[in-house]
Amino acid sequence: MMAGVFCAVVAGALSAAPHAHALDQSVIGTPEEQKSPWAAFRFGFTAYKSGHKEQALEAYRYAADKGQLGARWKLARMYAEGDGVARNDYEAYKFYQEIAAQEVEPGSPEESYVSDALVALGAYTRAGIPGSPVQANPIAAQDYYMRAAATYRNPNAQFEVGKMLMNGEGGAKSNIRQAGRWFQLAAEKGHAGAQATLGYLLFQSGKAVRGLAMMTAALERAPSGDKPWIRGMQEEAFALAGEADRRTAIALAQDLIGQGGN
Repeated sequence: MMAGVFCAVVAGALSAAPHAHALDQSVIGTPEEQKSPWAAFRFGFTAYKSGHKEQALEAYRYAADKGQLGARWKLARMYAEGDGVARNDYEAYKFYQEIAAQEVEPGSPEESYVSDALVALGAYTRAGIPGSPVQANPIAAQDYYMRAAATYRNPNAQFEVGKMLMNGEGGAKSNIRQAGRWFQLAAEKGHAGAQATLGYLLFQSGKAVRGLAMMTAALERAPSGDKPWIRGMQEEAFALAGEADRRTAIALAQDLIGQGGN
């Protein structure tokens, strides 16, 4: 049934020429190639980039049913973000679960799909999904994050593990030392949130200049969604610091920014 839908989608796209969203025959391939999960995924990607998300959705579903991890990941993201389809976090969660169930070796081309899925599952499980069977479970969330952090060295997961250890989430007491190690690993990969939090911990431990500099450099390069909380943390620390430390930290921050913030 799904194969028929996909082929129909392909045929419809090809018959749409000469419109801008028509797909080149060489992109789709031969009739046999059209049935392969990889061809379906490529078709879905091309349709998505052309703005034809309904076609992309059908192609991704076909490829996902055939086990294509990239297609499952795209479907999960589309449902999670309400992108071309009504937002449905539980549907996204189920696709992420299918991806995370795969045994993918570190360094594999598909590693990023599994790593990202584990981080997403950690977030969903940590907070729960209202109106679904997924209840808040910090212990399970930490397990997801830890797998992504330790097995795949995902910096977002390393940051979340650090936060949970720092705050004593997941059934364990707060452990600042262990949290700092995870923040350090994420910070070395350029994670701005980890750099800022590690800087704050350094500031609290008496290393004021280094801590202020790290927070300032992190604020400069942080994604827009992270800037408010990093700015609040940095301003709090600057208000407590002496004038000499502030000046030295600002100069050091410029050096760190020039080095990529590490």
